[in-house]
Amino acid sequence: MKVIDQLGNTVQLAYSPKRIISVVPSQTELLFDLGLDEEIIGITKFCIHPKEKTKSKQKIGGTKKLDIEKIISLNPDLIIANKEENDKAQIELLATKFPVWISDVVTLDDAYQLIIQLGIIVGKEQKARELVDNIKNSFASLLQPKSDVQHQLKNKTVAYLIWSNPYMCAGSNTFINYILESCLLLKNIVAHSVSRYPEITAADLKASNPDFIFLSSEPFPFKEKHLHELQQICPTATIKLVDGELFSWYGSRLQRTPNYLENLLF
Repeated sequence: MKVIDQLGNTVQLAYSPKRIISVVPSQTELLFDLGLDEEIIGITKFCIHPKEKTKSKQKIGGTKKLDIEKIISLNPDLIIANKEENDKAQIELLATKFPVWISDVVTLDDAYQLIIQLGIIVGKEQKARELVDNIKNSFASLLQPKSDVQHQLKNKTVAYLIWSNPYMCAGSNTFINYILESCLLLKNIVAHSVSRYPEITAADLKASNPDFIFLSSEPFPFKEKHLHELQQICPTATIKLVDGELFSWYGSRLQRTPNYLENLLF
């Protein structure tokens, strides 16, 4: 069968895949939640959920540094990748040898499309559609125009830090920015930056004077000491250590995101 990925590429599959390699942690978790325990034959070292299932799977390197030879030896009939998380050259190389389906997720609608399309490809369409319905229902109260969350947060500003030394923020055209601006109605202080993940100095951060600063648990593992350091720079800001997975994972983990966001701020 022929399928189209989220970059518009045509991917030719001879049959419903039985030997799947996932090189994106959030998509790996999604595949397990769709019931593909046996079909998944390889994952990255960063694919950690669900723990009881990922620990026994073959590891094929990191998301940016895949072990190409090991992947070839596993002879997959489908590789599931992502435009942002994987190295373009490596994915293009693998695509010359195996079917590679690539996701590109910036909005919730993109995430819903990802889940349903993968469900169709792997023969789990009904489960995928049920999952999307569950996620939509979980976001329903948060996205209501007159919800308490949106009323209290509208027009407040935020800096979402993903790295330290130098400080780097989640900027425009990222899924994190979508969650911040479209779900919480916070104004991202770097949303208009050309770079998707711009660097920001302590002086710039102080001048921006954000109402909130979120310190992500990934890719840089911010801790309490970083919170205290930033509180000295922005003494009036509300600074929180946040679960990066619940801001940036766009698979089945999205079911948990709305409740987390509400409890984070209220």
